[in-house]
Amino acid sequence: MPLYDLPLAELETYRPDVPEPVDFDEFWARTLAEARTAEVDVRLARVDTGLTLVETYDVTFAGFGGHPVRGWLTRPAGQAGPLPAVVEYLGYGGGRGLPHERLAWASAGYVHLVMDTRGQGSAWGAGGDTPDPVGSGPAFPGFLTRGLADPAEHYYRRVFTDGVRAVDAVRTLEGVDPARVAVAGVSQGGGIALAVGGLVPDVAAVMPDVPFLCHIRRAVEITDARPYSEVSAYLAVHRWHVEQAFRTLSYIDGVAFARRAGAPALFSVALMDVTCPPSTVFAAYNHYGQPAGAADKDIVVYPFNGHEGGAAEQLGRQIRWLGARLGRAGEAADGPGRAGAVVPGR
Repeated sequence: MPLYDLPLAELETYRPDVPEPVDFDEFWARTLAEARTAEVDVRLARVDTGLTLVETYDVTFAGFGGHPVRGWLTRPAGQAGPLPAVVEYLGYGGGRGLPHERLAWASAGYVHLVMDTRGQGSAWGAGGDTPDPVGSGPAFPGFLTRGLADPAEHYYRRVFTDGVRAVDAVRTLEGVDPARVAVAGVSQGGGIALAVGGLVPDVAAVMPDVPFLCHIRRAVEITDARPYSEVSAYLAVHRWHVEQAFRTLSYIDGVAFARRAGAPALFSVALMDVTCPPSTVFAAYNHYGQPAGAADKDIVVYPFNGHEGGAAEQLGRQIRWLGARLGRAGEAADGPGRAGAVVPGR
């Protein structure tokens, strides 16, 4: 795929006026208050993976509507803590998979929770285990148009609430330092991490890789790749629902959450990515931490990559970056790093 979006020099300063609903804050405050009326009800069951350097637990906690959300919790064996933690969210269509698949964060000294995404887990990977018990009106196959007629019924209202409750859940665990909980994810997972970063003001760090669900209307208008093409396919049938559809999507747009976030952030973007166009990622990055002031933020640019982004290269960068800010078992953080730098991929 050739370069198709704005030139990098323009992307670096691209800060579009992305409309948001006047009741955005009230909508999410009400949503989270309702969710938190139920106990987070964390349940752990030790899993024998055959691995000796990490401990793994099958996790269930109460998400949106008190619905049970599954996950895997992995931690360094024999480390009493208090340890920093990373909550990881997953890409579109994937599930939590198998308990031995994601070991990097525990190996680096963190408690690691990977959250299953409700209703997903059958498009790639090794499967998911969390149903979505809430239905929706007419929708195009996929998840992005579920509940598109009403923001209160939209699928991602439930998912983002699950993401916040995952942070709540980790903070209740023995051996976790509740002040050092970071959130991370790739694609859809990056979009969820960005939303949680905007909704939970005291998360310690946010790491969205090639994030989905940012500057959504532009994405729908410039790419025909899924998942954004689900919206255009839906609107090709529901021709008179355009403004209502984008109004609903404005309640889940990552740019709005980025404006409200303030934790240190490490983004990544790929300039040949047709799934999450680079201008949509830069829209969120350039708005991140505004108007509160300058944020400790970096973005890693991968000029010749598509939606795979930096993959293992980016994970290595994250481990070093987060270690400098949060420390690991028995370590102190080095303090904040550079603010607002664009780091070229290599």
